Amino acid sequence: QVQLVESGGGLVQAGGSLRLSCAASGRTDSTNPMGWFRQPPGKEREFVAAITWDGRLTDYADSVKGRFTISKDNAKNTVYLYLQMNSLKPEDTAVYYCAAGQTFTPQAEAYNYWGQGTQVTVSS
Repeated sequence: QVQLVESGGGLVQAGGSLRLSCAASGRTDSTNPMGWFRQPPGKEREFVAAITWDGRLTDYADSVKGRFTISKDNAKNTVYLYLQMNSLKPEDTAVYYCAAGQTFTPQAEAYNYWGQGTQVTVSS
């Protein structure tokens, strides 16, 4: 089992920045890859970014390329996943979820561990 806990969400003005964090504990040897997804109000969950275990490969949704950066820190007992979000827009408002799985893909179905989510609200 893997436990994922997100933090760092909040309210920010358009153009501002936020950094989301996700702490993964438990069987972190199975957390390859990891990713961020989001669910805007009234919409379906969508892919944001993904990263491989060693951090060598990353993938981003077109809507966040150039503004968001995914990274991770493979500590001994806890893996930390980050999402640096810059130049935020009102359309980035969503609940952001950290996820871990077995396949490097933007498909949510491939991720079998999920955090509880953290709210990001961008005001105009």
